[in-house]
Amino acid sequence: MYRAGGIALLLCLLVTEVTAEPYPLDYWARRSAVTGVSLSPDGSKFALTRILERGGDPIIELYDSDDLSKKPVRIDSSPSEIMPGVSWIDDDVFLFSTRQQVRDIIEGFNQGVYEYQNVKYDSSKKNPLGRIRQDFFSVEEVLPQKKNKIIISSSEDVSDRAGTNTTRFRPRSYWEYDLKTNRRKMLMRGKLSMGRVSFNSDGVATHASGFDFRTRDQTFYWRPKGTTEWREMYRLSDDSFERFIPIVPDPVAENHFLVLAHNGYDTLGLWSFNADTKAFSEVVYRRNDVDVAFPFAHSNRLSNPDEVAGISWCKDKCHREFFDGQEAALHRQLETLIPNADQVRISGRSRDGNTLVVSNSGPQDPGTYYLIRNGRVSKISGAKPYLEHDQLAKVEYVTYKARDGVEINGYVTVPNGEGPFPLVVMPHGGPYVSETVDRFDEWSQLLANNGYMVLQPQYRGSQKYGLDFYKSAFIKGSEAGRAMQDDKDDGALYLVKQGLVDPNRMAMFGWSYGGYAALIAASREDQIYQCVIAGAAVTDPDMQLDYYRYRMEGAQKLEQLTTWDGAISPMKEVPKINVPMLVVHGSNDQRVPPEHFDKYVAELDRAGIDYQKLILEGADHFSNTLFYNHKIALYEKMLDFFKNDCGSMSAGTSLANR
Repeated sequence: MYRAGGIALLLCLLVTEVTAEPYPLDYWARRSAVTGVSLSPDGSKFALTRILERGGDPIIELYDSDDLSKKPVRIDSSPSEIMPGVSWIDDDVFLFSTRQQVRDIIEGFNQGVYEYQNVKYDSSKKNPLGRIRQDFFSVEEVLPQKKNKIIISSSEDVSDRAGTNTTRFRPRSYWEYDLKTNRRKMLMRGKLSMGRVSFNSDGVATHASGFDFRTRDQTFYWRPKGTTEWREMYRLSDDSFERFIPIVPDPVAENHFLVLAHNGYDTLGLWSFNADTKAFSEVVYRRNDVDVAFPFAHSNRLSNPDEVAGISWCKDKCHREFFDGQEAALHRQLETLIPNADQVRISGRSRDGNTLVVSNSGPQDPGTYYLIRNGRVSKISGAKPYLEHDQLAKVEYVTYKARDGVEINGYVTVPNGEGPFPLVVMPHGGPYVSETVDRFDEWSQLLANNGYMVLQPQYRGSQKYGLDFYKSAFIKGSEAGRAMQDDKDDGALYLVKQGLVDPNRMAMFGWSYGGYAALIAASREDQIYQCVIAGAAVTDPDMQLDYYRYRMEGAQKLEQLTTWDGAISPMKEVPKINVPMLVVHGSNDQRVPPEHFDKYVAELDRAGIDYQKLILEGADHFSNTLFYNHKIALYEKMLDFFKNDCGSMSAGTSLANR
């Protein structure tokens, strides 16, 4: 029993007929069978990461592009776990990364249990697999004109200064690295004033960014073509919420750069910026309704290495605006060739342009990969080939008004069958991130496959809808647990009003900030939910903020301090809980450490609140640390909880009686 004063009587459920048997949970719990398909520069080979058995770790498979029936070369790196994706350096050499668990428990906030390593594979050698005798690094640039050479970078250790956030502005040092000889040559050593440097495909540094601790400005620099002289390009106060991000030199205007910036507008746009005069020249592409995303490169980065081919923006779905007519025509052609085309991407292209690896993804496609060679389209594999397109749920974009008149957007995953449906409101984490439907969402599709409609509300504070909408979550005081919570509830009530949802069968399930929102939902007086599931939840905002309270500056500090110091605390709301709840946490969560879970359930026990709990042993905060056993445990518990412990939340007799 949960506390008196909550919902005393739950109405009987309306039966929803489900048109097809839901998939076994095993199908959802498996990690993607295939990921990261990558093409060699000459197009003769492609590599991918594959998991051969449920609960297994990835291996790399190397295929002959001219004979897909030929047995692939298999590459294992046990006991380390191979991370998805490889980076081809030349026709014989590629890099990949691995991780290995090196400790049993986290060492504190953002200190996980894994360490990472770069590994190279060189098919021209008798022993092709070799670990690199360098600390873990990032590949900044492949140098097509310098065989076997790349530009790499790694973070510099810089002593803290009082009042500075050296984690945020930690500089990187840059080397030219020879993969054959394992030798490196220093290009630039990072410093606080110029901590991030960008290079072109010839290995020439073109622009950089850093931080001026005297003036507390973000600083941006550039190099005029043919010189080694650094000049200041732009300054942006660290107190500003606007952004200024140089991308590449503008190919059609001398001494100009293409930059993502607000330039006084509410939404982020792509601009041409005159670095010589330190002034914006013209807008290349901007929208009034949403931010634009990072520009995308030409599909053939080997022949057009520094070219921007277009820009994308996401709202109802993700859209692409092409600057290159040939690239646009190629994209349109691919959309006619790929079955169930949604988000079609060229993930690899040979230097002669004739061989391509193409991927398709979307709400009804977890990811499918194709090889186009000699004019023939061949399917390589699907990421989750056992999930059929027609059995997965469509996602609809909705717009509704919150109770104070603010317009809120959301994504609704619609089960097959006839409504009204039971509803799971699933707010995203963050909270200050963006969410789109250009990808397959495992949790919402799992729930829809079992008969539940899912609402993913883009509550105030969600990014991509402009600065005003983002700042409205905190600029006049914290809306965490207040208007941000109303936005979620009002979305559920909107779907009820549309006749799509049964008001007596509604729940909330969230992870991270979404878990926080679920805990707040459990104690609201105007209760609209029958139960909540809170995963990896921030239960004590003060404790969470104390992990990094003194490492923030400027706009970030205002955002975080205002949000969490003023947030409604789930710890203080425990006596008001009035619906059944399930709390879930990973034992190795580094972002929201397990002490949140421990502290909260202790408070539930003191208050005499009934609840259920699930500890995912060895799981961190992030999805790539939720393995097969974690997902099976989570999904079984979640569906059982909805069916048996959540009032009338069962998706219908056809499911409940199985």
